[in-house]
Amino acid sequence: MSDLKRRQILQLAAAALLKGVEPKAAFPTGTRERLAASTYPFRSVIKDGMTLQQFAQTVRPKLGVSGIEPWSRHFQSTEGAYLNDLSGSFQNAGLHVVNIPVDDEVHLCGSAEERAHGLPIYRNWVDAAVVLRSPSIRVHLPRGEKGEQINCAVSAFKELAQYGAAKNIVINLENDDPKTEEPERIVRVIQTVGSPFLRALPDFCNSMLIHNNQAANNRELEMLFPLAFNISHVKDREVDNGKSYRVDLPQIFAIAKKSGYKGYFSMEWEGEGDPYTETGKLIEASLRLIG
Repeated sequence: MSDLKRRQILQLAAAALLKGVEPKAAFPTGTRERLAASTYPFRSVIKDGMTLQQFAQTVRPKLGVSGIEPWSRHFQSTEGAYLNDLSGSFQNAGLHVVNIPVDDEVHLCGSAEERAHGLPIYRNWVDAAVVLRSPSIRVHLPRGEKGEQINCAVSAFKELAQYGAAKNIVINLENDDPKTEEPERIVRVIQTVGSPFLRALPDFCNSMLIHNNQAANNRELEMLFPLAFNISHVKDREVDNGKSYRVDLPQIFAIAKKSGYKGYFSMEWEGEGDPYTETGKLIEASLRLIG
């Protein structure tokens, strides 16, 4: 994609975001206060019997941050009693939720029955975000036939963004799956929906799996960061099928700063080693580079 074409896409997308009332959120300005720990890198620890409530007690003592990003698959339930207990546990641990990445199986581009089943699942997570005082959830772009992927995604997310707007919960789209969530496609969907409650979640390294090229990865993050509202995933590498893809953290933090991004940076370490130690290293690097 040429630089001119990319600038045109960004201008159109930015104009689309002006069509509605902005989400209400107050972001901290302190460097450390902008950092969060995703529970995703700790899936082996939590799988071994630790609950989210117990994990929350370790975040500030071991990692020194006050943000937490609980992965949907670490929740025991989305029932009210459980969510209220979880919210209390986070608050008692001195934590606040910055986003909920939702990885439930949802099919929005299949049959009418599948879509009728899928949207309520996402709406349920919006309701959970309200209880947990999270400003957002992250969902996936739907899979579908190539010619219909954009149309069905726009149709589904217009409805979901409206529901999020009614609850002041942002719906985030991440460059997560390199096969279906390319940054260009995310931008097109956000641009077409035109709601300030449908935003981008830039992941530092996921798009390296598309090109394995730092310059290309940077260009795609330059497209996503102006469309981000409250959350970005920090990682210095991605591991796929035994191959490690690395990125230059200073370059990406510079892109985020240049875009005017004011939201949270959540640590989503990938690789071998102790997740507390390796996440701690990402935090220290972030503290030096946010600027």
